[in-house]
Amino acid sequence: MSRVIRVQAQADHIESLSKAAPLSAVEELVWNALDADAHEIRIDLLTNSLGAVEAVRVSDDGVGIDVLSADSTFGSLGGSWKRSASETARAHRRLHGRHGRGRFKAFALGGHVEWRTTTTSGGAMTSYVISGDIESPGQFELDVELQPGPATGTEVFVANVRANCDSLLNTVETVQSLAACFALYLKSYPDVRIYFNGLPVTPIVVQKKTADYRITIENGAEAKLEIIEWKRRFVGSGKIVFAGPDGFELHEQPAGVRTGGASFTAYLVSPRFPALNAENALVMDELNPEVRMYLDAAKKVIKAHFVALGDALASGRKAQWLSEGSYPFDANDTSDAAKRFEKLSMELSDRMESFPELSPSERGIVLNLLKRAMDSVKRGGIKEFLK
Repeated sequence: MSRVIRVQAQADHIESLSKAAPLSAVEELVWNALDADAHEIRIDLLTNSLGAVEAVRVSDDGVGIDVLSADSTFGSLGGSWKRSASETARAHRRLHGRHGRGRFKAFALGGHVEWRTTTTSGGAMTSYVISGDIESPGQFELDVELQPGPATGTEVFVANVRANCDSLLNTVETVQSLAACFALYLKSYPDVRIYFNGLPVTPIVVQKKTADYRITIENGAEAKLEIIEWKRRFVGSGKIVFAGPDGFELHEQPAGVRTGGASFTAYLVSPRFPALNAENALVMDELNPEVRMYLDAAKKVIKAHFVALGDALASGRKAQWLSEGSYPFDANDTSDAAKRFEKLSMELSDRMESFPELSPSERGIVLNLLKRAMDSVKRGGIKEFLK
């Protein structure tokens, strides 16, 4: 049995929703799976003989898509069933989507998308496929399979992929970005498992360290601030993320705090934030007085955290460099020149990712060049340094 489902929205509006970064599209598909009560989600990139991405598959063991509600699920943009619900039916987890738009982000990965799903209806298993093409964004085709699958769940299969999907091939960075996105959710629901190309998406694997703080704003309200430092820098780090106590991320913005090159995400958690989010106050950032108080308090703690961390790291680095003989000043030298050099050398180490990997002799050459440059500037010219 086959029939067409038409979307009640303008085609150009649907196309605009499909224009998202590949990673953002993958995140949305994972959220859809979590909203369908999935406990295990697998994201796989299918590549061709040249190593380029040929297709993307996101599969889950959730409840599937109800065939009886297919028209409302795919046919009404903005008419998501989640508007009338606050939690999933089976595991009672908080819902992510409410606007019925997330499914269209799949087209940001490729021009042809199929939702292959199995669900329980009337006590019996039913499997079917909903497919759509970006060339015909206003309609989907539904086909009911004669043989139902062995268990409920959904597989989103994206073909005719876009060239920018190759950015997902950097597995380490993609796993870390996904781990940062779902960090609080995975902590709140430890029975959930997410895999990317077979690798587990978990903050524990990619985080360097964590620190928890309590902040209090001017009106006496409190919030928890959890700072997770990541092992590697990645796009999207250095942010403050507002979240509810259930780990659901509500809003994010750049922290705007100097951290000495550290890669981190600061999660600001409070039961007050869902209400502020419902009032659209979080998206106003500093323009909302209450949100500004939370941000100001959080930024002060983040700054203090990394100042203390920087002092500890600087002390350890200097001790290492002295012991290996690469540091061009004596350990007991407290002159202004020695203090200035210590500050410059630490900044150089923060900015140069490969600096810790240099051999002692290589590091000594770099530090001595830095000292010569500092001395030449003090004498009023760089020509002396270039001799």
